[in-house]
Amino acid sequence: MEQTARTRLSLAPRRRYARLAVAFFFFLNGVLLATWAARIPAVQAQLSLAPAALGTALFSGAVGALAGMNGGGYLVARYGSRLVVILATMSLCLMLVLVAFVPSLPFLIMALALLGASSGAMDISMNTQGVAVEHLYGRPLLNSFHACYSLGSLGGALAGGLIAGWNIPLPAHFGGIALAGAILAFGAIPALLPSFSDQGASQKEGGTRVTFARPTRTTLALGLIAFCSLFGEGAMADWSALYLNSNLHSGAGLAPTGYAAFSIMMMVSRGVGDALTARLGAGWMVRLGGLLAASGLALVLLTPWLPLALLGFALIGSGLGVTFPLTLSVAGRLAGQGQATSTALAAVATCGYTGLMAGPPTIGFVASLLGLRLALGLIVLLSLGISLMAGAANKPSISPSPPAPHRPKAEAERTASEPPPGP
Repeated sequence: MEQTARTRLSLAPRRRYARLAVAFFFFLNGVLLATWAARIPAVQAQLSLAPAALGTALFSGAVGALAGMNGGGYLVARYGSRLVVILATMSLCLMLVLVAFVPSLPFLIMALALLGASSGAMDISMNTQGVAVEHLYGRPLLNSFHACYSLGSLGGALAGGLIAGWNIPLPAHFGGIALAGAILAFGAIPALLPSFSDQGASQKEGGTRVTFARPTRTTLALGLIAFCSLFGEGAMADWSALYLNSNLHSGAGLAPTGYAAFSIMMMVSRGVGDALTARLGAGWMVRLGGLLAASGLALVLLTPWLPLALLGFALIGSGLGVTFPLTLSVAGRLAGQGQATSTALAAVATCGYTGLMAGPPTIGFVASLLGLRLALGLIVLLSLGISLMAGAANKPSISPSPPAPHRPKAEAERTASEPPPGP
């Protein structure tokens, strides 16, 4: 009994530092990507790119991100998430600098593909670390990590706007952010969990690790929830301002306020999502998230009054904000059910980001046939679908990692740097 209490006390600082380190990497990922996004107009002007050419370059970044997620899942399962976090973060910083120096469209396409691949690998590896920290705490934490990403995105976008307004050249802007990010990342590396990849992953007889396996029904359901959630998020990013301006006649100055309300409430919901999930359970949170998003968008589409529409966008952000992180949290607990932690995460994240990519063009295609109001109604149906599939998020539950058993002193010293076993 005394030994167990002593072990828990020794784990407390370690898991706290690990939590702060993982939160920092989520924040840094948001800052780096928002830094690039804020200066896209400058890159377009620098290379004199037509909209179609810029779209091609941006698409290469999305393809690179999907490839990086799947490749990152394999590398995490094989080498551990800590190493992949380190390499992917340094690569993302380097690729951000490289983008500032590209001389032509073909080089931009290659640079953005590498930038996307680095971000995708970082995404999977830091989410795997986040799942590991959840295991140590024995309660939901992944929503708070994604809130840090949202905060980083907001900070990177605001700083990028100010720097662009001061006409600071791209190499100085990207180089300064990347250098600061890399230095801070090196400081946070020691606090990462040493090698959580798939400690609880299912293994074949004889102890052979399963790296890839056929997706389970739960994984597929989680992937569909992630797809529907990010489909709606991508559509809100690209079509909310246009809807307010063209359908509610808000004017160009107020048109962006819908997406602002959506984004702010998405960050807020992620900030409180873990506490609510601990009380209500992941299944109920996903179900309520889908219902909130569906009712919010229905309000947007049915009201002719701008303040009510803004309330609707806030409800959409509140609902969709928690659903995607929860799918990743549950996917990270599927180890032992036929998949490694990292590959289950990669499968669900890939489905989600496919929805993010598919959402805006699909809405545009349907809008050209039926009008934007009816096209956005598709997201109401997808949000209701999230609620119907929410049962997939009920299992398995999080349980805290058990304290390490008492071992001889020599063995304890030899394995002191190893993480405690997963649940």
